[in-house]
Amino acid sequence: MAARLAPKELDEFAGQEEILGPGKLLRRAIEADNLKSAVFFGPPGCGKTALARYIASRANAKTFDLNAVMAGVADLKKIIEYSRGLGAGLARNQRVLLVLDEIHHFNRTQQDVLLPSVEKGEIILVGMTTENPFFYINQALLSRFIVVEFKPLKPAHLSAIFDRALTHPEGLANLKPEVTPGAKKYLIENSSGDARRLLNALELGVVTTKPGKGGTRVIDEAVARESIQRRSLRYDRSSDEHYDHISAFIKSMRGSDPDAAVYWLAKMLEAGEDPRFVARRILICASEDVGNANPMALVTALSAFKASEVLGMPEARIILAQAAIYVACSPKSNASYMAVNAAQAEVKSGVERAVPMHLRDGSKDGEALGHGKGYKYPHDFENHYVRQEYMPDPRVFYEPTDQGFEIEIGKRLKRLRGEQ
Repeated sequence: MAARLAPKELDEFAGQEEILGPGKLLRRAIEADNLKSAVFFGPPGCGKTALARYIASRANAKTFDLNAVMAGVADLKKIIEYSRGLGAGLARNQRVLLVLDEIHHFNRTQQDVLLPSVEKGEIILVGMTTENPFFYINQALLSRFIVVEFKPLKPAHLSAIFDRALTHPEGLANLKPEVTPGAKKYLIENSSGDARRLLNALELGVVTTKPGKGGTRVIDEAVARESIQRRSLRYDRSSDEHYDHISAFIKSMRGSDPDAAVYWLAKMLEAGEDPRFVARRILICASEDVGNANPMALVTALSAFKASEVLGMPEARIILAQAAIYVACSPKSNASYMAVNAAQAEVKSGVERAVPMHLRDGSKDGEALGHGKGYKYPHDFENHYVRQEYMPDPRVFYEPTDQGFEIEIGKRLKRLRGEQ
């Protein structure tokens, strides 16, 4: 049904106003039949294929359809030869349009075959992929594309598509469906912004429901639940989604939002992410973003890492959630992170310092070379502290914040430095 209801005009597209709205670059290029090679990327069911088919239907071009999963170099060479006039059938001023689905499956060799023809304009290539093209398409080919990102459809867009399917002659109108508000709401909420998934579930529910009085087929929430599959999670450990989710998880902990942190954690684990990968990120955040504002955060994160290794899933999810929530709710400081960065910068390009004689190891050559001579053992002095040189040309790297336990650390350092 998704194919039957594909838009015949640009104004019929639901969503994607950022790229197809009036006056937008892509829309102007399509309307002028002047589209150059492009790659459409975004989640399933958001209109990439429908737009490519629409472009092919109205372009003055000989169109070839390929799926990168099944196509090889030989298929590409045939199309390229055709575009160079070695084949018959091209009308005057007619171009060659290659609509290539799942373009991210092409390896580097296959992409290199396309490059000269795309560069010379011998073929117009419209590639489609659910993956981020910056991860899968080589830079030389990508630089010849208009890169267009499609977004998941919003509930309002899905609602319009849903209503059109019920009333359109090419849809389900002849089957006299009657969908309850609860069923519609359930299907839209569980379609994950995917119009194809929504339409398939709706069609399945309608055609498998026996007609009642007057031939009407009533689709209630129970039928809707049976018709749509368990919500699929868009997450691949080798894709852009992997990095986007872990980034959201870390930034939620850093931003002190335990609810968001535990949501992204749950989504990653539900999609099959390695709990050790998640645990390592909690460890990093506990030190980089909490630090000495709450030193127990690092202890908790390390305990969670070890416990999750011992327990495994599904119990590890509880341990990781506890640690992520603890880190998210802790006072924040990146003072230690900033201190080591500043110290490393000083080591690389600042003043080069040698270890002072009194700090050197004197266990073997103390008497002969004077290493360790004059060192003052702090525990021999009042308050276990004594002033002495620990670094030539001293410089401050660690500056405690006014958060959590670092307040006390700051007070102590000020006393030791004689600032109060």
